Amino acid sequence: MTTPRPLTARHQALLEQLEELFLAEGFASFTLDDLAARLRCSKSTLYALADSKEQLAVTVVSRFFHNAASRIERRVAGEDDPRKVIGRYFEGISEELGVASEQFITDVAGTAATRTIYESRAREAARRIREFLAEGARIGVFRDVHTELVAQMVSLVIESIQTGELRSRVRVTDAEAFAGLRDLLLEGVMRDGSRR
Repeated sequence: MTTPRPLTARHQALLEQLEELFLAEGFASFTLDDLAARLRCSKSTLYALADSKEQLAVTVVSRFFHNAASRIERRVAGEDDPRKVIGRYFEGISEELGVASEQFITDVAGTAATRTIYESRAREAARRIREFLAEGARIGVFRDVHTELVAQMVSLVIESIQTGELRSRVRVTDAEAFAGLRDLLLEGVMRDGSRR
């Protein structure tokens, strides 16, 4: 693995443009020549960002998911009610993935290096949900469910979303699938007296 290069303002701007382009159109079908033409830059400028097209995709996909995770965490920061935390967390996931085209998600899932990034973020989401469930059960707003079992079930659904299996069976976007999982989860763990 190469050492990350320091990025100039121009490089940061190019990464933002690449992220917008990849989110809208995916990345698997592009060559470096295509990307240089679309961004009106030289291939050497792209090589300053990454050593290959695959590494460029990894850089951009990693950047997207890292920034999305940070925005989602800010969304739930400071909220004490686990019901609202879970609701906001899943709303954040839905909104973040809502900007990604089906082609982007397909390309992420179809490329080993980028799929690994998505899988890592999915595991992190399952870990956070486990924490939210445990806290809700501890303070009595959620039923005392088998937190690890529920978290693993959520993790399996997240995995089926991430791999595209759920999308192919039900024809929903990943964002819609996460919104549905939120609703199912909250209805399943809520105590009768804590429903709002």
